[in-house]
Amino acid sequence: MRDSSDPLLTEAHAIAHRYPIVDGHVDLPYRLYQGRDAEGRPTEDVTERTLRGDFDLVRAEEGGHSAPFMSIYVPAAHQKSGDARAVADALIDLVEDLVRRRPDKLAHAGDADDVERNFASGRISLPMGLENGAALEGRLENLEHFHQRGIRYVTLAHSEDNDLCDSSYDKRRTNRGLSSLGRDAVRAMNALGMMVDVSHVSDATFEQVLALSRAPVIASHSSCRFFTPGWERNLSDEMIRSLADKGGLVMVNFGSSFLNDGVRRQRELQKAALRVFVRQHGFSEDGPEAAEWQRRAYDEQPIEWASVEHVADHIDHVAELVGIEHVGLGSDFDGVGDSLPTGLRDNSQLPNLIRVLLERGYEEAHLAKVLAGNALRVWRCIRASLE
Repeated sequence: MRDSSDPLLTEAHAIAHRYPIVDGHVDLPYRLYQGRDAEGRPTEDVTERTLRGDFDLVRAEEGGHSAPFMSIYVPAAHQKSGDARAVADALIDLVEDLVRRRPDKLAHAGDADDVERNFASGRISLPMGLENGAALEGRLENLEHFHQRGIRYVTLAHSEDNDLCDSSYDKRRTNRGLSSLGRDAVRAMNALGMMVDVSHVSDATFEQVLALSRAPVIASHSSCRFFTPGWERNLSDEMIRSLADKGGLVMVNFGSSFLNDGVRRQRELQKAALRVFVRQHGFSEDGPEAAEWQRRAYDEQPIEWASVEHVADHIDHVAELVGIEHVGLGSDFDGVGDSLPTGLRDNSQLPNLIRVLLERGYEEAHLAKVLAGNALRVWRCIRASLE
């Protein structure tokens, strides 16, 4: 419940509903995909308030979450099973079904103008980004296919190297950055007006993308390596400067491991112990035995998650390093499990972040840029490069 005695929070709520909030990455589609029944229908109705997850329509309206990019997330396992494109199409179908069911509240968004028109009419935009270029299945013509289906950015890799590039999580370094196909894909995305997303990629891939792309580049859900030294998934100061020099955007991830190195290290230790446990007993890491092991581990050694103030610290860092024009929000709602920070546990709580930024002296014009203006500028710039 909102604290009406806190004037800063009251103003934060007003700002959250005065401007669109563009969020670079929300994993709702895969949450729905995992929760389907035997006939392939989602078992949750996220157009109503839900008891689980970080996103639903009711909480989105409460928090002003008006333009979340729906992540069309294709896990690396589908690179091997050969159904990566089919999974991506099924996830897009789920997003289209949401809009079809509630056209009074939800709308597609193919460009920045759509976001602003939808906001003016009181509807939440559901633009889409493809997470893991493996869904192209090695064929550049699939970029056109996904563009026609509404995809407006592609995260080149996810947790493993693929046929486009190397992942920050995969130490094989199969391609030494971008492959030949990956280079062609970046050029093709520039030609289509699709944003290139460098979240999840290796440092070498990042450098090669920045050197090759004719258009600004985004990191749709990454934070600052300054706070997590040595962790390649976040961006170093040098990388943030390179991104800004190209006109691009860092969209800060809310996951506690992205924000606080102590949390990250504790989680890594628990994950390593879990891998040993499942190997020893022949269990699956996604199975009930692993879930019960994790529950006991958390009970025995609770993790103190990051806070909403930590998110503001990352925003501050990017703004101080390269300017307020190059930072946005990439929550990773429904993608980082229980690790969301206190004060930002779901999308209804976005005004809490605005309140912290107001307290730190951010003017409303600055907040308008962080919430949406910067993302819409980059999106328009990429489209304008086609003209």
